Amino acid sequence: MDNNQPGNDKAHVTELRKNAHGFFENLKIFIRDLLEIRDDTDRESTVEAVKKDISFKGHNAWILIFSIFVASVGLNVSSTAVVIGAMLISPLMGPIVGVGMSVAINDVITLRKSFVNLGVMVGLSVLTAYIYFLISPVKEETPELIARTYPTILDVLVAIFGGLALIVAKTKKGTIASVILGVAIATALMPPLCTVGYGLAIANWSYAGGALYLFSINAVFIALSTFVVTKLLGFPLVKYANSRKRRRTAQIASTIAIIVMIPSVILFVNLLQKQLFESKSREFINEVVRYSGAETIKFTQDYQEKTIDVYLIGQRVPQGTIETWKEQMGSVEALKESELIVHQGERGGDINELSSQVRSGILEDLYVRNQEIIEDKDARIVLLENELSKFRGDNFSFPDLSKEIRINYSEIQELGYSNLISTNFDKTDTIPTFTVTWDPGISAAKRNQEKEKFESWLKVRLKLDTLAVKTVN
Repeated sequence: MDNNQPGNDKAHVTELRKNAHGFFENLKIFIRDLLEIRDDTDRESTVEAVKKDISFKGHNAWILIFSIFVASVGLNVSSTAVVIGAMLISPLMGPIVGVGMSVAINDVITLRKSFVNLGVMVGLSVLTAYIYFLISPVKEETPELIARTYPTILDVLVAIFGGLALIVAKTKKGTIASVILGVAIATALMPPLCTVGYGLAIANWSYAGGALYLFSINAVFIALSTFVVTKLLGFPLVKYANSRKRRRTAQIASTIAIIVMIPSVILFVNLLQKQLFESKSREFINEVVRYSGAETIKFTQDYQEKTIDVYLIGQRVPQGTIETWKEQMGSVEALKESELIVHQGERGGDINELSSQVRSGILEDLYVRNQEIIEDKDARIVLLENELSKFRGDNFSFPDLSKEIRINYSEIQELGYSNLISTNFDKTDTIPTFTVTWDPGISAAKRNQEKEKFESWLKVRLKLDTLAVKTVN
C-alpha cells in the first residue's frame, strides 16, 4: 500500500489547475491580440479622411448622379448585378459617417457641415432618380423596388454591420478605406433613395414615404455605428478656448446622440419582434396546423393585431383539435399573445362558403401553385424526352442528314430511317436502322465497301455506338 498516494493526488490536481490557468491566460492573450485595434488606430488621419469625404461638390456630385442613374436602371429592370455595379461607384457614406464622428468628438462645425451635405446628397439623389423614372418608358413595379418600400430587420443589420466595417477600416493606420468598403453602406442607402424618386415619379406617396423611412433608419444606424466605434477607440474631443462653450457643445452632442439612439433602439427591437413573429407563425402553421383530410390553402399574419388567419378546405377540423392548436401556440414565446383564427365552411370546409375576396385570393394562390406544378412537370417531360431521344437515336434532323448523305455518297439513290425494335427473348432493344437503295451500276464489291464506310460515318456523325445499315437492292 502506498502511503504517499493522497499527497501525490493533491500534487497532481495542483499541477492540472496550474496548467489550466496557463492555458486560459494564453487563450486570453491570443484573443486580445487577435481583436485589439486600439494600437493600430490612426485617430488624426481618420478624422481628416472623414472630413474630406463629407463635401458633395464637383467630382463627388457627378459620381453620385451617375451612380444613382445606374442604380435606378438596375431597380427598373430588377437586375441585382446592375444595382451592385452602381454601389461600387457610389460616394454616399461621407456625410453620414461625418455625423456619427462629429457627435462623438463634440465637433459642432463638422456636424453642421455633415448635415448640410447630407441634405444635398439626399436631394440630389432623389431628384436624379425622379428624373430617370419620370422619363423612363418602363414604370412597372419590380421586386427590387417593392423590397425597398418598407424597413425590415435585415436592412437594419446591413446598415449596422456595414457602418461598423467602414469606420473600423477607416481607422486603420497606413490605409484609407477604398470605395469597395462603401458597398455595404450603399446597399443600405442607394436603393431606398432611388425608390423615393420612383414613388414621386408615379405619384405613389406610400412608396416614397416608406422608402424615405427606410433610408432614414439605415442612415441613423450607420451614424450610430460610427459614434460607438469612435467612442470605444477613444478619439480625442475637439478642444475649445472657452471651457463653457466646450461643456455646452458636449451637452448638445450628447443630447443629439441620446435623441437619435433611443428611437433607433426602440425601432430595432420592434422590427426584430415583427420579424420573429412572422417567422414563428410560418413555422407554427407548417409544423403544427395539420389534420388528416384537411389542407391549409392560405394563411395570413398581422403583427399589429396579433392575429394569424388560417384557411382550410376538405375534412372539417373538430373544435377540440383547434383548441389544442391554440394551446400549443401559447407555448411559443413569440406567439404567446396572438390569436389563431381558423376559417372553414359550416359543412366541412367548402371554399364556396368563404367571402368572395378571400375565395378569390385562395383561388389565385391555387392557380399559381398549379401553374408552377404544371410547368415543373412540363420541364421534366421535355428533359426525359430529350434523354429518351438520345437512346432511340432520333436526336437529329433526318432532312438535314439526308442532304449531307446526298453530297458525300452519290451512289445512294434512296434512303430510309426507322427504329427497329428487336429482342432475343432475354432483353428488348431499339436499334436505329437505315435502309439504303444503291445505284445498280456499281459492283457488289464496291457496294459492300461503300456500305461499311457509310455505316462508320453514321456512327461518328450521330455519336451512336449501335446502328444498322440494310441494303434494299
